[in-house]
Amino acid sequence: MSRIAPVEPPYSQDVQAVFDRIMPAGVPPLRLFTTLARSERVYRKFNAGSLLDRGTLTLRQRELVIDRTCALNGCAYEWGVHIAFFAERVGLTPSEIEALAAPAIIEEDWPAEEAVLLRLCDELHAASRIPAACWDRLTTHFGDEQILELIALAGFYRTVAYFANGLEIEPEAFGAPLPGQISRA
Repeated sequence: MSRIAPVEPPYSQDVQAVFDRIMPAGVPPLRLFTTLARSERVYRKFNAGSLLDRGTLTLRQRELVIDRTCALNGCAYEWGVHIAFFAERVGLTPSEIEALAAPAIIEEDWPAEEAVLLRLCDELHAASRIPAACWDRLTTHFGDEQILELIALAGFYRTVAYFANGLEIEPEAFGAPLPGQISRA
């Protein structure tokens, strides 16, 4: 059970409008969203920080960063949501999914552009910095606007992990398990 109970329907008009805008038709709002909606101010700020819109990255690039960041932070909740909703859509294979959750990435198993994304996640997670060698590799594949988005994406999903893990939000029923992790449910 989550440490803070999610809001129950009927939702306020403002919260319902956000749910209607971000959730696919017929899919109820995620527990993370209904839990954060306990504070409409926090939920509005959280939703404003989301980067799932059409930005400068491909959906696969975004998902690699999100999935690796969730795995590094032991965020089974958000990992489960993203693997369930997006893994097939972005062409992640079962072995790639397993690799994203591994303690260390074997960069040779990934195309150079994807390997540097995963290295970026690992470096930011470990020290909140991008070493020069990683930066140089990053700039050979991505422009300034993309790099800013990548850093924001990794940071945002670390924040998601703080919420999901800190509040012990129960995994969604449809969520995929995080390999090597013990479910909190």
